[in-house]
Amino acid sequence: MSQVLLEDVARLPKSFQAFWERVVHFIPVNRRFCDPLHTLAYGIDASFYRLIPKIILKARTPEEITRILKASQDFKVPVTFRTAGTSLSGQAVTDSVLIVLQGAWRSYSILDSGEKIALEPGIIGAEANRFLTGYARKIGPDPASIDHAMIGGIAANNASGMCCGTADNSYQTVAEMKIIFGDGTLLDTGNPASCSDFVNTHSEWVNKIQEIRDEIVADPELAALIRHKYKIKNTTGYSLNAFVDFDDPINIIKHLMIGSEGTLGFMSEITYHTVIEHAHKASALIIYSNMEQACLAVQKLDRETVSAAELMDRISLKTMEEKPGMPEYLKTLSSTATALLVEVRGVDPESLEQRIMRVEELLKEIPTVLPMSFTAVKAEYENLWNIRKGIFPAVGAIRGLGTGVVIEDVAFPKENLAEATLALREILDKYTYVDAIIYGHALDGNLHFVFTQDFGRPEDLPRYEGLMQDVSDLVVRRFGGSLKAEHGTGRNMAPFVELEWGKKAYVLMKRLKATFDPENLLNPGVIINDNPHVYLENLKNMPQAHKIIDTCTNCGFCQAICTSKNLTLTPRQRIVIQREIQELRRTGQEPERLSRLEKDFDYPGNKTCAVDGLCATTCPLGINTGDYVKFLRSQSVTPTSRWIAESLANHMTGVTGIMRFGLGTVDGVHGILGTTVMEGLTQGARKITRNAIPLWNPWMPKGGRVPAHKQDNGSSPLKVVYFPSCISRSMGAAKNDRDQRALSDAVLSVLAKAGYEVIMPPKMSELCCGMPWESKGFFETADRKSSELEKVLFAASEGGKYPILCDTSPCLYRMKRVMHSITLYEPVEFIHDFLLNRLTFNQIQETIAVHVTCSSTKMNLKDKFYAVAQACAENVVMPMDVHCCGFAGDRGFTVPELNRSALETLKDALPKDCQAGYSNSRTCEIGLSLHSGISYQSIVYLVDKCTKARV
Repeated sequence: MSQVLLEDVARLPKSFQAFWERVVHFIPVNRRFCDPLHTLAYGIDASFYRLIPKIILKARTPEEITRILKASQDFKVPVTFRTAGTSLSGQAVTDSVLIVLQGAWRSYSILDSGEKIALEPGIIGAEANRFLTGYARKIGPDPASIDHAMIGGIAANNASGMCCGTADNSYQTVAEMKIIFGDGTLLDTGNPASCSDFVNTHSEWVNKIQEIRDEIVADPELAALIRHKYKIKNTTGYSLNAFVDFDDPINIIKHLMIGSEGTLGFMSEITYHTVIEHAHKASALIIYSNMEQACLAVQKLDRETVSAAELMDRISLKTMEEKPGMPEYLKTLSSTATALLVEVRGVDPESLEQRIMRVEELLKEIPTVLPMSFTAVKAEYENLWNIRKGIFPAVGAIRGLGTGVVIEDVAFPKENLAEATLALREILDKYTYVDAIIYGHALDGNLHFVFTQDFGRPEDLPRYEGLMQDVSDLVVRRFGGSLKAEHGTGRNMAPFVELEWGKKAYVLMKRLKATFDPENLLNPGVIINDNPHVYLENLKNMPQAHKIIDTCTNCGFCQAICTSKNLTLTPRQRIVIQREIQELRRTGQEPERLSRLEKDFDYPGNKTCAVDGLCATTCPLGINTGDYVKFLRSQSVTPTSRWIAESLANHMTGVTGIMRFGLGTVDGVHGILGTTVMEGLTQGARKITRNAIPLWNPWMPKGGRVPAHKQDNGSSPLKVVYFPSCISRSMGAAKNDRDQRALSDAVLSVLAKAGYEVIMPPKMSELCCGMPWESKGFFETADRKSSELEKVLFAASEGGKYPILCDTSPCLYRMKRVMHSITLYEPVEFIHDFLLNRLTFNQIQETIAVHVTCSSTKMNLKDKFYAVAQACAENVVMPMDVHCCGFAGDRGFTVPELNRSALETLKDALPKDCQAGYSNSRTCEIGLSLHSGISYQSIVYLVDKCTKARV
C-alpha cells in the first residue's frame, strides 16, 4: 500500500515540514500525502501544464479549511484548491500544497420553491440540475463539462457554456456565498450579522475595496472600458465589473469571488438564483457554404430568439463524420462548408413553433447548402448535439501519439465575428497548425480553436509562442475581444492580462490581490503573474504507455463514476502514474523513484481497481482503464500462478463443490455463534493473517445448488436454454434474505409461468464463462473456458436456434463479448423483451430499490431494468450516486474497503420505507445488502413474486 514514509517528510523544505507537522493533528492519515505516487497522481489536471505538489490534503469541512489556511499563513506555505480538475488553463495545478475537495462537500438545499439552490463546491453541475428537476429549473451555467465539473470550479472560473451566455453565468446568478479567507475568517454574505462582523473586523479590507470602487467610478474612461469588456464573455483577470455594477462592499466582494480561481479565498458554499428549464426544444444543423456566410447568419440572431448557436468549421465536422449515427451528408460537404447548430426553446409547443418561424425568417436571405430543417424529436436533436459535443474528444482520439490537445478560448464582439474568425484561421495556417479546428458558442462571439502539440519537443515551443502572440494581438488590439471567454485565466493567460486590460486596470487587479492575500499564498501564479513566459513553462508531455490508454487527454471525465475515486485513485491518476513508470523504464532515469512508484502502485492502482470498465462509458474516447489494469495483472502471471489457474479451471466441479461446502459450513457456524461473535472472530483472524483470508460479513450466502439437467421433450413451441452461472450454482441465499430458494428455482418458476420449455446444457458443473480468470489477468484460461461453454451452448440451442439465458449479468456480459455464434440474454433483458406480455403482473405496494450492475449499464439495460421493476412495485428507487458496487467478484471479500467506499452513500439514498433491493449479480447483492441493511436479491425473485401465468 502506498504510504508516506519518514524520508518523504524529510525531503520537504523546512517550512513545509513544519506545516505538515501542524496538519497531521487534524487531517487523518488517509487524507494527507507527500509520497511520490500521490503527489504525481494529483499533479495533473485537464490542462496542458504539470506541476507536482509537495503535499496533498483532502479537506472535508470548513473547520479543516480554516485550520489549513491558518497553518498556511503561519508557515508561509502556498495552497491551491481543486474540485474535479477539469479546468483547462492551469489554474488547479501547483508545486506547493494542493487541497482536494472531490469526494466531499456535497450538501445542498433547495430554497424558495426551486427559485434558489445552495450548493457546496463538491457537487457536480449536472447533479445540481437533477436536484431541480421537479421544479422545472436549473442552474444558469452550462459548461460542456457540466456532467463532470463541480460547482466549486464552475463558480471559481465563472464557467459558462452553450446557452447561458453572459446573462445566466455564475456572476449574474449568484445570490449569496460563504467565503473562508486566507486568514481563516468566514463571511456569510446572506447573514447580516456575519456581514456586520466582517465590516468591523476587516475595515481595512473594506476601505481598500471602496477606494478601488471610487477610483473606477471617478474614471469614466476606465469604467466605460470595464462595461464594454463584459458585454461579451470575459474571464481574463478579476471581475472588475463588480466595481461598476455594485456599490455595497459585501456585494462587490461576493461578485469578485466569481472567476477568482481560488486566489482571493475559498467558497465553501454558493447560492444560485436558478433559471427556467424549458420543456420544449428544437434544433437544426444548418450548413453554409463557407465560414463567412455562417458568421453572417449568427450576427442576425439574438438570445431572445435562440438559446444557442454553435459554429463548427469543416475540419471539426470531418472529425465526426465517420462516427456512428452521424448524418450521411457530412461526408459530402465541400472543404469550406461550415455548420451552425441552432437551438430554440419554448414554454409550450406554440411558443417553440413561433421561435422556429422567427429563425427561418431572420436567416432566409442567407443561402444554405441544404434546406434548413428543425426537429423537436428528442432523439434526433440530441444526435445533432452529439456532433458538437464530440468534436473535442474526436481530436483527442486522432492526435499523434505523444502529443497533447490544446484548446484555446477567445471571444470577439459579435459584429466582428466573420472577419475575426477568418483572420484567426489565417494565423493558425501561418504557424502550420493546418489541422486545427475552430468551433464554439458563436452567439456570444466565443470561439474555441483546438490543435495538437508535442510539448516534449522544445523546438516546437517558438511556434506555439508565436501563435499566442499573434492571437493576442488579433483579439485585443484589432477587435477589442477577450483572450479568455469562459475557461479562466489560469497560468495560460496570466502574462497577457495587462495586455488585454491596460496598465491602469491591471494595477487595480494587483492591489485587489494584495488586499485579500498580502503574502501571495492563495494559488500564487494564477491570474496575476509577473513571469512573461509562465505559459510556456511546466508543460505536460504525454509519453506512450500502452495502446489501451495512450489516447487519454487527462480530461478527468472518468472520475465521477470510478468505484475507487474516494478510496485510492481514479482512472486518470492510474494512467498518469503508468505513463510515468513506462517513461522511466524507457529512459532508465531515476531508478529509485521508479522502484518506489512500481511498488506503491500495487494497492491503489491494481488491488483497488474494480476493473468494471464503467470509466469507458463516460470517457469521451471510450478508454477502459479496467482493461489496462487487467493487462497489468496478466504481466505479473507466473508459471506457478498459471498452473494453479489452469488446475482450478480443469476441476470446476470440485471447485464449486468445495465453495458450496465451505459456505454451508460457515453458515452453520454463523447460526450457532451468532453475528456478533462471528464478526469478532473473523475480523481477528483476518488481522492476524494480515488480510490473507477473506472477510466474512453477515450477508455471506450459504451454499448454492446445481439444478437438475433438463432435456427438451418438444412439448412447447417456446424454448430457452438456461445456463446457471458458477456463482449462482455455488452461492445460495443469505440468512436474512427474503427468499431462501436457489436462484435457479426462481428462474425456472418464472419461465414455466410464461410457458417456456427449459433446456439445460449437460455437464453444467464443469462450465464457466471465464470471467473469474479474465479479471485476474489469466486471459488464455478465460478464453479456453469461454470457448468450451460456447460449444456446449451452441449444441444445446440447436445451432443457435433458441435464445440462451444466463442468470448473472457480469457473466453474461463477458459471454456476449466473446461468443458470437449464439443469442444471449441476461435476466432483465429476457424478461423485458419476452415475458412482459406473457405474464400477468400484480404490483406490490412496496418501495423497492434497484441496483443496475456495471455490466448491465454497459449493455444499456438501465431503462429495461427500471421498466421491469416498475411492473412489479409501486415505488422504485434507483440511487443516482451509486454506480458500480465495488464488490468486483471477490474483491468485496479480499479488499472490503473498496465495496464500502463505493457504497458509502447507498444507505442514506434509500427511503426509510424501502423494504428490499434487487439486482442481477449474486456477489454484488452481498455488498449491497451489507451496506444498505436490507436484503438485495436477483430481480428474478421479484418477478416471480409479482406474476401469474396468463390464462
